[in-house]
Amino acid sequence: MTQPTDIRRVPSTFRPFRVLDAYCCIGGGTEGYRRAFRNCRITGVDIEPQPDYRGDDFHQGDAITFILAHGHEFDFIHTSPPCQGEGAPTKGTNAARNAAIGRTYPQLIAPTRAALETTGRPYVIENVPGSEVRKDVRLCGEMFGLAVLMHRYFELGGWTTVQPVHPRHRGRVRGWRHGEWHEGPYVAAYGKGGGKATVPEIRAAKGIDWSTDHLRLREALPPAYTEWIGGAYLAALAPALGAAA
Repeated sequence: MTQPTDIRRVPSTFRPFRVLDAYCCIGGGTEGYRRAFRNCRITGVDIEPQPDYRGDDFHQGDAITFILAHGHEFDFIHTSPPCQGEGAPTKGTNAARNAAIGRTYPQLIAPTRAALETTGRPYVIENVPGSEVRKDVRLCGEMFGLAVLMHRYFELGGWTTVQPVHPRHRGRVRGWRHGEWHEGPYVAAYGKGGGKATVPEIRAAKGIDWSTDHLRLREALPPAYTEWIGGAYLAALAPALGAAA
């Protein structure tokens, strides 16, 4: 006889479900997984100090090095390699500008994937359109009724799920485009000036209420995205959690 399984609960009742959020920033992704997994302990890793990090533990250091050394200790791993220069529309522009000021952003998706594969753990790699991440799932703020579009792709390692329906956008992103002002239901949560979103607007649009850092708020994932990813993972795992009597 198969016992009913609550797929909103993580599989272990003896210890918290261990989640690693690599390249975590302030923990927008962390907060979503906390909502999805509930009985969990989440560790964030980032090369920069993150005083506003949302999780339980934080390690400042190189994410790939940490994954190689400790990734196998976690039950689920999320990664969001920095996307500066990754998006196809801006690769050339970003490369030229960054070279001019002596700034470099290494391409991190392939080495991150290679590190994740050594762990044997289910994982996610999140990145922007035009990046080299595999396009298993695409999420958009409109799917969750958010005031930000922010299309992001998710590569799934060791598990699969179906692509959710992408609803039609309700209008334009508010701001200046080619010298013309446009109103719309979405704010531009990137850059400054030209009608770009303020700190309060980004906090409201993304559902992030624990930071006021404009740059990090712009970079952070809306928690709704990883709450959906976490729920999809638990749904995919549910058949294996049924106990035969």
